[in-house]
Amino acid sequence: MKKKALSLFLAVGLCLGLAACGSSAGTSAGSSSDASKSASAASTSSSAASASKSESEGASSAGSGTASTASGLPSLTKDTIKIGFIYGSSIGTEGYTYSHDLGRLALEAEGIQTMYIENVPETEECEKAAEDLIAQGCNVIYAISFGHGDYIANVADKHPEVYFNHATGYINKANMSTYAGRYYEAQYLAGIAAAMKTESNQIGYVTTFPIPEVVRQVNSFTLGARSVNPDVTVSVKWTSSWYDPATEKAAATELINSGCDIISAYCDTLNPQMTAQENNCFAIGCSSPGYETIPKAYLTAPMVDWAAYYTMDVASILDGTWTGENRWLGMADGIVVLDTLSENCAEGTEEAVDTAKKAIIDGSLDVWAGEIKDNEGNVKVAEGKTLSDEELLALDWFVEGVIGSVN
Repeated sequence: MKKKALSLFLAVGLCLGLAACGSSAGTSAGSSSDASKSASAASTSSSAASASKSESEGASSAGSGTASTASGLPSLTKDTIKIGFIYGSSIGTEGYTYSHDLGRLALEAEGIQTMYIENVPETEECEKAAEDLIAQGCNVIYAISFGHGDYIANVADKHPEVYFNHATGYINKANMSTYAGRYYEAQYLAGIAAAMKTESNQIGYVTTFPIPEVVRQVNSFTLGARSVNPDVTVSVKWTSSWYDPATEKAAATELINSGCDIISAYCDTLNPQMTAQENNCFAIGCSSPGYETIPKAYLTAPMVDWAAYYTMDVASILDGTWTGENRWLGMADGIVVLDTLSENCAEGTEEAVDTAKKAIIDGSLDVWAGEIKDNEGNVKVAEGKTLSDEELLALDWFVEGVIGSVN
């Protein structure tokens, strides 16, 4: 197994991103204080040409073009498209928001003009951020936090000429799509790696809110773990926040003190995993590679290749095939990936993970195939049955082996 944990999306995002620059959206948008996200000579000329056209047209550029697309929205070209990203936290150097920003940088490297606003709370501030981006000429909006959904939907009603996209959401309109990776597929594989490494058979899981998106991750991770080690349990601690480093650290510490020797997490920092390393435990990363940060603890990480997704989605806008529907893509689509297994993994892990990965991709392994019981002993998925996408999007119970409650 390779020592350095690299991923497909990191390679794409960074290689392309080196030629890109982060645009500024006034006082609240752009690169903040990070000079590396500000203008670079390599990309200024192409971005400036696009920006000049956009600024001369002002906010009306969002409505330019002809309504000849599948969605009925104005058609856009590479020269007229301007994309605004709304981030719920700061970009940082790892985690969920960082992984999305690699996707944004990949678009910039292709000559697509982008802007971003970070640290946008899940309040009316999201509407203000979207309006700010539209006022500066953005005709495509991506909001990446679950709690942004209702606010983005409100703005979408006011701007039927703008393309809106909400990650992990559920509200669809003629001009608003939702999108996500089938992250649970890689979580299943990460569960295998964790279960083959644990000595205590107790794994801790630090995560955010008891919503279906999160419940899917915990459940699939547990199903993967128990597929190779039926004695494993997964204890869940809620932080009630997407980004709260102190609470994440405290939750991980509590899990370790209770006997967990592996820590996994679904939140926006590596604080739970860093806590694992500080306590001589092992860890599963989240959303981006973590080997460089926690080399002694890191096993692997489930991830979404947002560079691949955004490149594909923007292409559909430009060719007129984009529609306001839910897009949920997985490993078979090349969107969901598992990071390289580190040398910290147990012997045999690579073979077990590769076997399951191939089966997921070719369809012979369905993560949600029955029989599946909940953690109270009730059969929730009968033998020969599986969970539909509709049921997964409403998932509100934990599988057998999870210690914790969604209530």
